[in-house]
Amino acid sequence: MGFDEVFMINLVRRADRRERMLRTLDEQEISCKVVAAVDGKALNMSDIDSMGIKMLPGYKDPYHGRPLTKGELGCFLSHYNIWKEIVARGLQTSLVLEDDLRFEVFFKRRLQALLQEVTKHKLDWDLIYIGRKRMQVDHPEKSVPNIHNLVEADYSYWTLGYMLSLQGAQKLLMAEPLSKMLPVDEFLPVMYDKHPVSEYMDPFEHRDLQAFSAEPLLVYPTHYTGDAGYISDTETSVVWDNETVKTDWDRARSRKTQEQGELSFEAQNSDVLQSELENVSARDEL
Repeated sequence: MGFDEVFMINLVRRADRRERMLRTLDEQEISCKVVAAVDGKALNMSDIDSMGIKMLPGYKDPYHGRPLTKGELGCFLSHYNIWKEIVARGLQTSLVLEDDLRFEVFFKRRLQALLQEVTKHKLDWDLIYIGRKRMQVDHPEKSVPNIHNLVEADYSYWTLGYMLSLQGAQKLLMAEPLSKMLPVDEFLPVMYDKHPVSEYMDPFEHRDLQAFSAEPLLVYPTHYTGDAGYISDTETSVVWDNETVKTDWDRARSRKTQEQGELSFEAQNSDVLQSELENVSARDEL
């Protein structure tokens, strides 16, 4: 597809997700490297100390006021290990996927078209979300001139899928996030200077990550909070430094917030999606 590598993160104990993703990718003739996720449940304090991990002072989940969970710690390290591999191998352009997503119609073709346009117009980019949860849906994001279906990313959650350049991976590592850790989907908006909590941004001196997002998105979660069959290995866990303190999201509230965001986002982007499908159809006729 034009990427040096496609990474797919999967917990070894979640064979069901691995098999589903590999089957779906194979159907689209997309090969990937399966990366064994760091299992937060298996980490103890000795492991955490040996890696030099320290939590960002004062961090609490913005919605529930809880500290970082072991699941979120494992998720961060899983992505962090991929960033290190990208730099070590000198990969110019990579695609990172998690194992709990579903692909939108014409996914491969639309992603290839986006990458081609970004390359053609020599866009200076570090990270491009292809799946995420917008957290500020009350105002539109700025469209990128001359490139179809791409916007400048505002405060966003989730790391379902994203494109990452070598330069972007280098910036993320240079921030030394293990010494001031917070969830990876909070860290990324900090790095592109769009996090609403200034206290979380202040410890990171360089916040110049060039972050964008596909619009409409190209991947979505297989399940949302509250759905039948919903399982989260990050949000439902234990506090990172105390296994006796279990955490769980207020699922009804989270689901309500998600539904409101989805309805607003779909309303904003229905015309964009229709236009894209028409463009694809026109290209097929040609």
